Amino acid sequence: MLPVLALVGRPNVGKSTLFNRLTRTRDAIVAEFPGLTRDRQYGRGALGDFDYLVVDTGGLSGDESGIDGSMAEQARHAIGEADLVLFIVDIKDGVTPGDEAIAELLRMGDRHVMLVANKVDGQNPDLVDGEFATLGFGTASLISATHGQGVPQMLLSLAEIGLMLEAGEGETPPPLLQRDDDSIRIAMVGRPNVGKSTLVNRILGEERVVVFDEAGTTRDSIYVPFEREGQSYTLIDTAGVRKRGRVKQTIEKFSVVKTLNAINDAHVVILMMDAREGVVEQDLHLLGHVVEAGRALIVAVNKWDGLSQDERNEIKVQLERRLTFLDYADIHFISALHGSGVGSLYDAVQRAYEAATRELKTNQLNMILEVAVREHQPPLVRGRRIKLRYAHVGGHNPPIIVIHGNQTDAVPEAYRRYLTRRFREALKLKGTPIRIEFRTTDNPYKGQKNKLSERQVNRRRRMISHVKKQKKNLKKKRQR
Repeated sequence: MLPVLALVGRPNVGKSTLFNRLTRTRDAIVAEFPGLTRDRQYGRGALGDFDYLVVDTGGLSGDESGIDGSMAEQARHAIGEADLVLFIVDIKDGVTPGDEAIAELLRMGDRHVMLVANKVDGQNPDLVDGEFATLGFGTASLISATHGQGVPQMLLSLAEIGLMLEAGEGETPPPLLQRDDDSIRIAMVGRPNVGKSTLVNRILGEERVVVFDEAGTTRDSIYVPFEREGQSYTLIDTAGVRKRGRVKQTIEKFSVVKTLNAINDAHVVILMMDAREGVVEQDLHLLGHVVEAGRALIVAVNKWDGLSQDERNEIKVQLERRLTFLDYADIHFISALHGSGVGSLYDAVQRAYEAATRELKTNQLNMILEVAVREHQPPLVRGRRIKLRYAHVGGHNPPIIVIHGNQTDAVPEAYRRYLTRRFREALKLKGTPIRIEFRTTDNPYKGQKNKLSERQVNRRRRMISHVKKQKKNLKKKRQR
């Protein structure tokens, strides 16, 4: 098992910046904004033969009330998993009461601690050593996480310490996501405060991500791998997406970008709605992104348990009326808080994933196309009927069906929808959209002229002369 390094410190001391530097990624959102990171973020780093796991945590402010208390609990979990804790301090701020409180917390534990003094740019190293020695963790490693200054030397020190550590002293951390693995990636998307993080924790059976009754609690996309009944999954908890006009802070714009990237990265998207608010415009806007990405889709209507029968009937009418374009998606009515209806989501995810990645046979596609064309022929274009000759598979997730023929660029949208419906019904694809691409068969003789032989030229000349004589004789008869 790889050594686990936990990054701990006050808000805005540079933990996420150092996380990105150690993992050589941009997985953690970085901005001059305190309290940006709230959940545990995992990544993998390497220095030569020394491999390690890195855990980014939320800033410890010393306030155990509200959302800060939930963030502190996530940080404690990370410390419990760690073999080595990197205690990050800000050189420019010096030793603060918050640093002293964190130092006391770390001294009470049994984890190895390395003091890391960040933002060393333009500072006197001698003064720094003396000031932070009072925390009781020895000489600090002086770095600049933003520019990389001192980070290689710190990594060498980590390697030396790592060789002496017995990896796995702490709690077992979750496995890291490998983008080329066989896990089913599930993205939780929706508006702020609809219950995405609550559902993630319910599925995992632990408080893995911060849940708080405040819009915008989740700010980053958190990837959480897990296994159920022999099948590997990866849950992606995303930030809530508000209307574009309300997104004013730069950090929220980054969060929206991360959410859209998570949709593209997922196999199946679970879009959550608030049953108490019904179907709102922002829900439809998010659905548009999912449809455009072509991902398999499940609609989860949350907070269903608190509604009366009349309110439930009204919501069902809204869904039927406003989601007519999502005839392929499963709709589930759940309570993420109490767990009702959550168990059925696994079967829906499995069906949607299998439908999106199914291997389709060419002969089957051609049989479906033949029957569909025979029962309802394509329309006429400029006096000529569109001909659809054959079909084959063009891709997966979503399933892409390529149809070859003549004048396919003129196929109307209504006929495309007709073919989509026929393929969906015949193939029994539930939970995933189908994309149909038309391609016009090239005419190999287009732009070429036949070269006539001497005999053909003479015959053409005689025929033209004969036609002219006939026209001349016909004209004379009419004049008489």
